[in-house]
Amino acid sequence: MCPMEKNKKKAERFDWTLTLLLFLFFLVSCAAIYSAQASGQYGNNFLVMQIAWYIVGAAIISVSILIDGYQYKRLSWFLYGFGLILLIAVYVAPESIAPVRNGAKSWFIIKGIGQIQPSEFVKTFLILALSRVITSHQEKHLDKSLKTDFFLLLKLGITTAVPLGLIMLQPDLGTGLVILSILTGLIFVSGISWKIILPIYSAGASLAALIFYLVLIKPDFLEKYLHVQTYQFKRIYAWLDPYNHATDASYHLMKSLRAIGSGLITGKGFGNREVYIPEAHTDFIFSVIGEEYGFVGGSIVIGLFFLLIYHLIKTALDTNDPFNTYVCAGIISVLTFHVFQNIGMTIQVLPITGIPLPFISYGGSSLMGNMFAMGLVYSIRFHHKTYMFSSENALSQ
Repeated sequence: MCPMEKNKKKAERFDWTLTLLLFLFFLVSCAAIYSAQASGQYGNNFLVMQIAWYIVGAAIISVSILIDGYQYKRLSWFLYGFGLILLIAVYVAPESIAPVRNGAKSWFIIKGIGQIQPSEFVKTFLILALSRVITSHQEKHLDKSLKTDFFLLLKLGITTAVPLGLIMLQPDLGTGLVILSILTGLIFVSGISWKIILPIYSAGASLAALIFYLVLIKPDFLEKYLHVQTYQFKRIYAWLDPYNHATDASYHLMKSLRAIGSGLITGKGFGNREVYIPEAHTDFIFSVIGEEYGFVGGSIVIGLFFLLIYHLIKTALDTNDPFNTYVCAGIISVLTFHVFQNIGMTIQVLPITGIPLPFISYGGSSLMGNMFAMGLVYSIRFHHKTYMFSSENALSQ
């Protein structure tokens, strides 16, 4: 095979659709961060730093694409273990290295680089580990039964519980919810019988509803018998009735609602923001988009995420390797939860949590973690093999 033909085949295997989508997210992120930082008293140029993180993310993708799915499957437990070591390290490290910020000890401070949040990488490491658990289980247990399904569920639960527990020790409820979304998404596609899934999730939903009821109606019961302080529910109260609960969460929410509402249909235009939202370049970046570009601009951004998720679903269906399929399913679960939670909290659909909008919010750790996840998708596409007697080839012939 001549070099030109070989290079052509490589070019055809490269995921140009995903590249276009990431480039569009890059443009949206730069425009939104530029506007967000213009209205705040910041000592850093977050736009320049975000561009630098995108360049680092591109380098991560360039390395990730060189490794195929089989190698990722072999490396999955090593990466999972490395992620646990990072979570333990950030918990036990002195505050000079891992300071407590907003009541959470979640970041390493690295001079000359900034802050790194290990849990952002652990999300993808966990996806790889859970995907390997499922595929290894299915290869070993060819004859499915309720017993084998329950055993698989137990293994998935234990694998998830370790990083989840370490993350909740920080504490970081937002990331903990993301971890649970990964587990939920992979359980649903793993083939575990609904006879097992339905009772467990029904019981979980009932328990959550009971706790929510107690928080709203009988908070004194929780404080008396479970020793839970009522001030810990301030985000829920601020979410349901922000105008009568003077907290930081209610302040952000009221500002966000005012900003997005004032954008109306087409927005006020680039740079014409009037509503000040603290730290708008991070978790509340969608409020900036809603104010400047209105319903149309917000819908376009949501549409981009729909296109990205559709592309990931197509990748999951096209691949011949079950491990790769589960990896894509895990990434879809993370992105879907992030987008739904982040946008939902800016418009009072969901309580406020510290979950960024993927690829758009400022944040090096979040962006690098997401870029590593995209690197896995690039790798799946690049190393995808079509076999002679596959249905795809049969149709083409």
